Amino acid sequence: KMIKKLNQLKNNQGFMKYFKNTSWLFGEKILRMIVGLFVGIWVARYLGPEQFGLFSYAQSFVGLFFAIAGLGLDGIIVRELVKDESRRDALLGTAFRLKLIGALLVLIALAIAVNLSQQDSLTTLLIFTIASATVFQSFNVIDFYFQAKVLSKYMVYANIISLLISSMVKIWLILNDAPLLYFAYGILFDSVILMCGFLCFYRYNNHFISQWFFDKKLAKSLLKDSWPLILSGLVISIYMKVDQIMIKEMISIEAVGQYAAAVRISEAWYFIPMVIASSLFPAIINAKKLSEALYYARLQKLYDLMIWMAIAIALPMTFLSDWVVNLLYGEQYNQAGSVLMIHIWAGVFVALGLVRGKWIISENLQKYTPIYLGSGLVVNVVCNYFFINSYGINGAAYATLLAQGIGTLIAPLFFKKTRISFIMMINSMVLIPSILRIRR
Repeated sequence: KMIKKLNQLKNNQGFMKYFKNTSWLFGEKILRMIVGLFVGIWVARYLGPEQFGLFSYAQSFVGLFFAIAGLGLDGIIVRELVKDESRRDALLGTAFRLKLIGALLVLIALAIAVNLSQQDSLTTLLIFTIASATVFQSFNVIDFYFQAKVLSKYMVYANIISLLISSMVKIWLILNDAPLLYFAYGILFDSVILMCGFLCFYRYNNHFISQWFFDKKLAKSLLKDSWPLILSGLVISIYMKVDQIMIKEMISIEAVGQYAAAVRISEAWYFIPMVIASSLFPAIINAKKLSEALYYARLQKLYDLMIWMAIAIALPMTFLSDWVVNLLYGEQYNQAGSVLMIHIWAGVFVALGLVRGKWIISENLQKYTPIYLGSGLVVNVVCNYFFINSYGINGAAYATLLAQGIGTLIAPLFFKKTRISFIMMINSMVLIPSILRIRR
């Protein structure tokens, strides 16, 4: 009985640790959503559809190459730190150096892409200003350490400070009739402030970046695990951003502004499944050490939570989209409501995909991810081409929804080792689990 009570106490303490960590992340993300939406909508209103479209286009253009900077290391570093914290300085130092190299590769890739696409001088300056932020974002490896230690409150502090300073700067720019380029400088400034916050809280916990070191052998091992995720990240970046690029080329820059306004609202809640998946990732890995049954039970519960939460958000937004857009952006964004009504349902597959992505890393099955994402990318580009011609910016929303569904839900069905994720996602859609769920 004493052993049973001790185990129960240990489980309760473990639950409270993860619950507090998740609460910190939720609190920060909710604040970011509220402040970000308020300031972001103010910026969109101030710039108008055309300039906001150009700003969004520049961000999307950078986004096509953003995955190169991350090198797919995020989940892998967290996984390795959970397994063996004694390698902290080698893991963080090596990841930092790799991410810095990745950021420089982004700038080189953008230089080639901008030259080939023959962008005008203002668009080029916007693109490189925004892209320069990736250099400072190399320091987010500190965040991986706090994720692994389930101490995300320190990163929450850093993010809140950055958010508040950034928001005040943007408001100041609006009140002083600043030109578009200054808002791009604001993105660069955000990354510098956040970097300073990361460094301060890492030092506050008696850790020193001077102790980091680069391990060539470890770098090769990390890249060996991460290369499918690098490829996956590139594919994700392309099929998440290609719609705005194609809208600009096929319709107009103002149409990009209309579409981007809807997407900002549609994606505003994505932080919820991201926080849940990231915070519970260590718990799921630890469950695997105890038993496979517990591991998959926790994973199924996470799928269940994700899909019904996504439906609860998407369903009312379907009927309120026009009203929401008019309330937030005003009549100048009158085309965005119909886009929001369609695009909001892509969140169902995004939420499921986040859980599946964590499971894939846990099982070291990253090699399948590029295949799934590649199928989604092909569907997205082909459908965008035909749907935009037929349905305008609504066609791009339909293409995104279809691509997310195929890449997330359907693609894993075709491979034996990942078929279980298809089964679990289907099970999460079933209202009466005990009667109707598929056996794996």
